[in-house]
Amino acid sequence: MTGAEPAALVVRSGAGGITGAESPPAPGTADRAGGDLARRATADPLYRLVAYALEAAHGRPPTAVWSAPYAFHLGSPGLVAAAGWPTAAAAAPRTDGLVRLSSLGHPADSCDLPLTLSGPPPAAPAWAVRPYAVLRALARAGYGLGGTDLHVQGSLTAAAGLATAEPADCAVALAVADVHTAAGGSPDRERLARLLAGALPDGDDGLRRAVLFARPGRALLLGARPGRRRRHVAFDPAASGARLVLVAVRGEAADRPRELTRAVACARRAGALSAWPPGPGPGPGRSALVLLPESRTAAVRAAVAEDFRDRGRPVPRFLNIAVAGAARREE
Repeated sequence: MTGAEPAALVVRSGAGGITGAESPPAPGTADRAGGDLARRATADPLYRLVAYALEAAHGRPPTAVWSAPYAFHLGSPGLVAAAGWPTAAAAAPRTDGLVRLSSLGHPADSCDLPLTLSGPPPAAPAWAVRPYAVLRALARAGYGLGGTDLHVQGSLTAAAGLATAEPADCAVALAVADVHTAAGGSPDRERLARLLAGALPDGDDGLRRAVLFARPGRALLLGARPGRRRRHVAFDPAASGARLVLVAVRGEAADRPRELTRAVACARRAGALSAWPPGPGPGPGRSALVLLPESRTAAVRAAVAEDFRDRGRPVPRFLNIAVAGAARREE
């Protein structure tokens, strides 16, 4: 989309004091998939990048690499789906007890934090508060008490208009839980969903559940609390000759709602079938999801672009969205 390149988050955690020495991997986990992903020519470049970045930062290859899709609401209560754009996390276990966080997006704000299980969290840069909360919740549940090396990389920035926090939260939780789960086992996704909801109550639980439980070509219909029962319903625009497109406007924040409303209206006049915000709120923000006939794709894009150019405004970005499956381990 626009703006800065996606930030990469590196987390190195263990117990026992600040030291430059790397801790050995936890026993029983060295044979997991992911160690050679950085050098696998056939692997997706994003997953090769996170595997390489972890090895470059921490001196050993990842034990597991996970991808987690971005997710969106469909405009009806409790109806969510996953998008075919991922966030990826690479992880390897440690044994020493310090959380060391750094980010390519915040090069001056790296930090070393003790992984405490109770009491107020240690002071940290603003960007580091959320991943620390996830690691702390996992440690309380028994995942990663000995520590974890972690690298996370998104494929989209916030400028795309899709929520970036929830897929990153889920990628971190799955990767860390995986490397601290017995060989041959899989992380308990329902348990992780509850842990994330408790650790990050300001997050979007519906989006997290789409990340964790989505299916390709299906939407996830979530029941009302408590219990959060779910079922999958058909939602496959491509199968019916349609296309789902994310339209994201640029420019000053104060102008975006008005400009987005205009872009959607223009898209409708040019043949779009429907439009709705990707988040839970009803009002316009940075982006909208637009459903349009395949045959009208070029016409809709051209009409919106012409309207914005004629007014001297930055042309909105269009991002094709495939309805994707849930987070998964990349082998």
